[in-house]
Amino acid sequence: MTAYALDTARAIGFLSRIRMPSAVFAGDDGNLARVARAFPLAGALIALPAALLFGLLAAAGVDPLLVALLTLTVQTMISGALHEDGLSDTADGLGGGRDAAKALAIMKDSRIGTYGAIALILSFALRAAALAAIARGLPPVPAALTLPAAYALSRAALVWHWHVLPLARPDGVAAAAGRPHTWPALVALVGGIAISALLLWPNLSTIAYLDVLALSAVATLAFTAYVKKRLSGHTGDTIGATQQISEIAIFCALAMAV
Repeated sequence: MTAYALDTARAIGFLSRIRMPSAVFAGDDGNLARVARAFPLAGALIALPAALLFGLLAAAGVDPLLVALLTLTVQTMISGALHEDGLSDTADGLGGGRDAAKALAIMKDSRIGTYGAIALILSFALRAAALAAIARGLPPVPAALTLPAAYALSRAALVWHWHVLPLARPDGVAAAAGRPHTWPALVALVGGIAISALLLWPNLSTIAYLDVLALSAVATLAFTAYVKKRLSGHTGDTIGATQQISEIAIFCALAMAV
């Protein structure tokens, strides 16, 4: 197995509840700094079961909103709501904390608050509405391909957020996972763009695809700048929140393009 294939397998094991062979983690110390380069490909592969369901239900003429909700249900079960948890904790911390110390303390609390609950509701509602619009506007196969494309590109976004910001605290999950250096971050960014282009460009105009990239980039950069201002660095929760925000932006851009 090549080093990149091994990193992809480890990334799938980290980003989802898909069980990987124990040999994949032989000698693994939990540091994800290099493994992060494979996050976009891992994200695309993790999305395949949900994409298959999305395409089959759309082809069968099932109501688009029901298709979207069932697809999100399957995807959430496969991912273990890893990034949704980060979004919820980040919303609680940034919404309820008056300063960085208070925000970080709130984010460590496992209990969900008002801001976190609202963030989750909006995340699922916006993605469901966007996926329903995609199901209406595209044939089943191109519609299904939007899922691995979005999951690949949004994982590239989270790696970028992770790379450009320093640690907000030295004792969190992100500290143990390491921080991607420039080369793995660039590989992830290029990989996310390449995978999304391969899956989306044949069914979208060039302008529409560039709009998807632009909206994802703006959302990622704006959120990263806000986190830097409020917390002076990233945490595991803000990394997950970046993925969710990017994914929402991608699906919304696709829904408006089809």
